[in-house]
Amino acid sequence: MNKKILILGANGMLGHDLAEIFADLKPILWDQADLDITDEKLVLEKLNELKPTLVINAAAYTDVDGAENNQNLAQAVNALAIGYLAAACAKIGAILVHYSTEYVFSGQDQAGYPEDAKTSPINVYGQTKALGEELLQQNCEMYYIIRSSWLYGQAPQVGKPRGLNFVQTMLKLAQAGQEIKVVNDQFGKPTYCHDLAIETRKIIDTAKPCGIYHVTNDGVCSWYEFAKKIFEIKDIKVNLKSIESKDYPLPTPRPQYSILINTKLEPMRSWEEALREYLGSRK
Repeated sequence: MNKKILILGANGMLGHDLAEIFADLKPILWDQADLDITDEKLVLEKLNELKPTLVINAAAYTDVDGAENNQNLAQAVNALAIGYLAAACAKIGAILVHYSTEYVFSGQDQAGYPEDAKTSPINVYGQTKALGEELLQQNCEMYYIIRSSWLYGQAPQVGKPRGLNFVQTMLKLAQAGQEIKVVNDQFGKPTYCHDLAIETRKIIDTAKPCGIYHVTNDGVCSWYEFAKKIFEIKDIKVNLKSIESKDYPLPTPRPQYSILINTKLEPMRSWEEALREYLGSRK
């Protein structure tokens, strides 16, 4: 593949795995210090100067509760910036890969959501991600929007924070030795960032038609079942309690059925198998 690849959000959890999976192609790795994607003029200027043939955007504002109180920032990063990137990519003839989320859907449909389902977000974070998808499609023809869910991956490194994820949070709570309460009535598809990065590479290498793709590990579980499996694999004895969402109120509504249906790609390995590998290799 003769491509000049730029990965944005390279210091993040997903960005780290993308850098590893594309390493043989010597991608250019940028994070916020290298390019503020919310600066429209700078985005156009720097991408025009670099002239990549493929831009992979793993940068995002991912704090679901924080988005409610920082709506302008969430919209700037998750929506407006994606329009800027799309317009810049269109101008230089680059392909844009962008990651989205199950939060663009309401989560009311127990059957889940295929790629062509109409978006219906129920919180600010989901609204900004849905708007980002719209702006991308309005400004660019050569794109891949890859939606995924319940991401987890490598732990943060000193000086390069990659954010907490559910698996790390559960392991930290277990170390504290206190009762752990996890909701049993929200369902989704846990996805290992490493697998998501591999599938991204496959999509690019096989030149799949441009459009929206749902990429998750296979299988559905509740947050409680996810937590239970983490402790089972690690053989950690904990006081884990299954509760309903109404007993664990959060400031922001969450989709109940975060189930992305993949109709375009071969299924990935099960979430349980991916979790075992992650917990086995995690230092």
